[in-house]
Amino acid sequence: MPTAFEAGLAAASFTEADWAAVESHDSVGYLLSPPMARELAAGTSRRLLAATAALLRAGAAAVKNESSGITHGRDRWLALADRAADAKDEDLAAALVAAWVKRPIFDGRVLYSCGMHLLGAPEVEVEVGAEPPTGDELLDLVALLDTLAIYLLTDPRAEEIEDGEGFRLTGDSPRWLLRTGACDRYDEGDLFHNPYGRLRLTPAE
Repeated sequence: MPTAFEAGLAAASFTEADWAAVESHDSVGYLLSPPMARELAAGTSRRLLAATAALLRAGAAAVKNESSGITHGRDRWLALADRAADAKDEDLAAALVAAWVKRPIFDGRVLYSCGMHLLGAPEVEVEVGAEPPTGDELLDLVALLDTLAIYLLTDPRAEEIEDGEGFRLTGDSPRWLLRTGACDRYDEGDLFHNPYGRLRLTPAE
């Protein structure tokens, strides 16, 4: 179990107390959601986040999401649940992305997400080349991915995105091209598979 949690860590939110709780656990439970219909996915994920917080407050040792591979420390789960409880629009979308979407994952050329299907949207990716970005560059790229993810969840125009359209954070930010595609990282039926595909940001030459 510690190995499974280590593989899913989001940033450094696990404390020594979290690790001790995982290592001393004596049982495992699964919380299953209704089918994630696209129009209900975000609402379902919001309720599951509230349920996660309730389980932790009732004595659960730790929580990992098997549908995106992400886990947080106890305090981080509770903070995200509190943040989402009364949030709306972009604030709610940001909290749900932070809670359920594992990112950034590097495949040798692309930084990508896993878990946007839990919110009824495509995965988000950014093409970066062979060298993994670090430091401020990595933080900037994660902010870019998160901005695109929140846009997909909050702006009605996102449903009309076509392959080759442009995207930028601000009017004077670098311009990227949006490339649509199917989710080909995971087989259909895999818990990580996204039936809504993916959107990849590629540099606009």
